[in-house]
Amino acid sequence: MSLCSGIRADGGRCRAQAMRNSEWCINHHPERAEARRRRASKGGKRAGRGRPIAELGSLREENAVIRRRLLEGDLLPSVAAVAVQSINTDIRAVGVTLRAREQEELTERLEVLEEALEQRKGERRHGA
Repeated sequence: MSLCSGIRADGGRCRAQAMRNSEWCINHHPERAEARRRRASKGGKRAGRGRPIAELGSLREENAVIRRRLLEGDLLPSVAAVAVQSINTDIRAVGVTLRAREQEELTERLEVLEEALEQRKGERRHGA
């Protein structure tokens, strides 16, 4: 197989293998520009998948403050219980959000794979 004819952002030639019966790799092929744009636009929005570790860390800190205030007598047990229940709800929400984002990512990856498979099937039918 030949190398891609695409030019990288730094001005150098792309070193990836060209797709079968094409002069470009998947990242430089003009017909895939829209799919690349969609994938790239999601990249910056995910920001580490929403930074769930940071969110969970902040919820743990909040829980520790509640526990400390409860033990020091600054909070009534009933108030502390409601606050901890609210934190637990936030933790579940972070988990659900993370799973939903992962599912979106997997769906997108599956669509790209299905598109590539369809293209290969088309190439075989046309004698390529």
